[in-house]
Parts: sequence; C-alpha cells; structure tokens
Amino acid sequence: MRRVLATAAAAIATVGIFSPPAEALENGLARTPPMGWNTWNTFECDINETLVKQTTDLMVSSGMRDRGYTYVNLDDCWMTKSRDSNGNLVADPAKFPSGLQALGDYIHARGMKFGIYESAGTETCQHYPGSLGHEQADADIFASWGVDYLKYDNCGSPANETQQDYIRRYSAMRDALKATSRPIAYSICEWGNFSPSTWAPDVGNLWRTTGDITNNWGSIDSIYHQNAGLASAAKPGAWNDPDMLEVGDGMDFQEDRAHFTLWAAMAAPLIAGADLRSASVATFSTYLNGDVIAVDQDPLGKQARRIATGGGLDVLAKPLQNGDVAVVLFNENGTTKTVSTTAAAAGLPAASSYRLTNLWSKELTTSTGTISADVPSHSTVIYRVTPGSGSSIGTAHPVQGASSSRCIDVNGGSPTAGAKVDIWDCDGGANQSWTFTGAGELTADGLCLDASEGGTAAGTKLIAWTCHGGANQQFKLNPDGSITGTQSGLCVDVTGGDKPAGNVNGVQLELWGCNDDANQNWQLKG
Repeated sequence: MRRVLATAAAAIATVGIFSPPAEALENGLARTPPMGWNTWNTFECDINETLVKQTTDLMVSSGMRDRGYTYVNLDDCWMTKSRDSNGNLVADPAKFPSGLQALGDYIHARGMKFGIYESAGTETCQHYPGSLGHEQADADIFASWGVDYLKYDNCGSPANETQQDYIRRYSAMRDALKATSRPIAYSICEWGNFSPSTWAPDVGNLWRTTGDITNNWGSIDSIYHQNAGLASAAKPGAWNDPDMLEVGDGMDFQEDRAHFTLWAAMAAPLIAGADLRSASVATFSTYLNGDVIAVDQDPLGKQARRIATGGGLDVLAKPLQNGDVAVVLFNENGTTKTVSTTAAAAGLPAASSYRLTNLWSKELTTSTGTISADVPSHSTVIYRVTPGSGSSIGTAHPVQGASSSRCIDVNGGSPTAGAKVDIWDCDGGANQSWTFTGAGELTADGLCLDASEGGTAAGTKLIAWTCHGGANQQFKLNPDGSITGTQSGLCVDVTGGDKPAGNVNGVQLELWGCNDDANQNWQLKG
C-alpha cells in the first residue's frame, strides 16, 4: 500500500491496543508462501467487480490456479468512506453491486480463495475507515463474507508508537480473526518499521519487511537487499514478505525473471500485481514456471541464505526437502558477468559429481563441484543441484520459445534439406524433436540447424540442412536460455517477437545480435 499516513489523536492511542498480547499464532495456514493476485500495483483505487471476476477466470484458464496461485485479493478502496449505522464496514455498491459475499462465492466456486484489505489504524492509506477499535466487528464481517486472507496495513496509526504498541495493535486483529473460527491467513503490512521478523512470526502468517515495491529495477534490487538477510525468521506458516510481484508491469524480460527467481529463492509470497488480462506470453512463461515455483513452495520452508556477495555479484543457496539445493547466481551489474560458487559452499555433501538442472532453460549438466554461469545484466541463473550426473547432450527435446510458447519447427514436417526453420504450435512431432549433439550440432529428423549459406550477419535465415560438421551448424544452449551460433556469435531469434504479430505460426528463425529478450529465450520442453 502506498503510504498516506494519518496521525490519530492521542486519545485514540488508548483504544483497544493495550491489552497484553495473546499466545503465539499457530493457525495451520500458509504452510508454504501464499500465491495469488492483488489489485493494488496496477489498479490502485480503480477496482470493481468485473475486473476481479475477469482476473479470477483468467487465473483459471491460464493455468495459474493449477500452479498454486489461489488467492484473489482486494486491496484498498473497496469500501465506502464511512461505516453504516451499526458501525459495520460497507462494500462500495458502485464498485461491487453484488456485494462481497457474492464476490467471494464467485471466487470460491472456481477453486480460489478470497482476500481483503484493511488497516490497523483509524483509516486506510486512502482514507477509508480503519479497524483500530473495531477489530472483532471487522473480523466477524470478513468471516461472514467468506474471506480467506487479510492484508492488514499500517496507515492511520497513532503517533510516537513503540515496537510493543505495534505488536499489540497487530495482535488485536490476530485474536479477532481467531475468534471467528474461520481460517483466515493473516498478512501484516507494517512496512518493516519495527523489525517484524523478530516478533511477527508469533502474530501473522507473513509480514512486510520493507516499504512499497515499484515497477523498476532499483526498487527490486533495494528490496532484495533488505529482505535477503532475514532468512532465519522464515518457516512453514510464517514468511518474510518483500511485497508483491511486479512481473509483467513494465520492467524488461531479464529483470522480471530475476525478480521472480529471487522472490522464489527467498521463500516469499508470490502475489502477482500486473493486469493479467493484458499480460504477454513471456510474462506468463515467468509466472507459470513450475520448477521455480517448486523452489518457493518447497515444504521444508527454508529461505535462501546469501553465501557470497561482492562487486554486484551474489550467490544464494536454498536447501530443499529432498536434499537438493537451489543455487541462484545473481548479477546486479549493467553488463554480463560470470558468477561462480561451489557445491561445498552451497552446503551439498561431498560427491564425485553433481547434477545441475537449469530451472529456466531446463538444460541438464554435470559438474565436479563448480557452479558457474555467465549471467546477463540485472538477471539470474538458478540451478537445482544434487549429487549425481546427467546431461541434455544426446537427448531429444522440443525447444520452446518464451515470447511465443511455440516450438522450433522444421516447416511442414519436411525432412528435405533447405526447409525453413520456424516457430509452430508444439505438437510433439519428429520435426520439433531437437537434440544437442556432442559435436555441437542441433539436429531434428536427421537434419541439422543451419545458418543459411554460412551467413554470419544479423538477419541470416535458419534452415534445416544435411549435417556436414561445418561451423555454421554449431549451436550452444547458454545458461541464460539463449542459443548462440558458434560461427557468428549471434543468437537464435524470433524476429519481431517483441510484438504479438511476430510470434505467429510460420515465422522463420534468424540469427540476430544477442539482446537478452524473450524472443531469444528458449527452454527444453519435457
């Protein structure tokens, strides 16, 4: 919530906040970090019933619900400016003509959960009625509407409070929620003012550790640094919250991916804030990555710890329940940098070799202990590491593009040398089944991916050709998801793939200068 602080009268400071804190929270909820969507980041006060219903339906049809995004959360401005004659909160009838109970029913009918917003002061950040002194009445009405999640902000709070005052105010709503007997996940939003990681695990299921996020790299990077050192506080049912996701809300592709990866490694709530109705295929490719989500949702409940830092290069390691470790290589700099660590530093047991699974490109490699990658500017590479060995070399896979969700395809299924290589709906055909060979080739249906006529200039068309071992048939899948031609140093590119019209069936692939965008990002599809 954007802070619009209101100072309460001194007398209000004594209303309902000075009872002794009750026993620690253990409500059985949020055993893994909550996932869902919230109205604030994109819409602020411009919210209504239609928007929420459309987004709920899209979360189902896009596969987000089935990936774990189950909460649909209203933020500020859902209510009228005053309570009714009985002192109850009232949903704005112009924005929500069916009422919030009906909206909750709509969300629940689609297998989702309903979240709402209030503030622990006399007013919300946008000057609607706050819950201070009304905790039980408000908790009761939320429960009657079928609310499953409460985001509880900090605007309208009394002046000159101490940490103990904060604890008492937030504990009052904790106890009110408990008294309703309805399971309502409790999200504390006190902006990290009084070190909530030291007390909030006894009060809420998650707690904001920072000020508000905005959709720019400086905000993401700053919040990461504030949250990264709080790993010891996180556990099942209690999570550090570095605020909602800005993925799909204006940053570039690599920054979105880094943002999502860092939040997953830090076991943060994954609450989308973009307008999903207009989100790109590339945005959904980030939100729907099941392997990265699994790192966030790992039931061991550990937040990644920073095991190396310096020069704008960080390494994070997150132990997972099955004994694997997720290792994130993070580059904050303005140019590509090599980021490295070791399996031992990441906490893995001694072994003769380690299997590294790249969770974005899906490439599988083996290491004797070094974990290293060239990482683009403002980006990450994340590996799931375990003792053992394995390789994607010699194994056939469809190769799927992030900007289109379509697969690299020998046009028409033709095995004829000279056929164009394009993108097409993934169909499992032999003409979409590609193998990186030990000789550095990329083959499908007996032919090699080929830079036409040995071209090395941007715009060179890619075709399928009889394999001959030439340099124009050498390609490499990189840790950042790009595929480069060995001879040219250029990237396999969906030209025009930064726009929807460039991602249709039949668009021929070309070589182009590497730019780290979604139209040059690929993964081995299982």
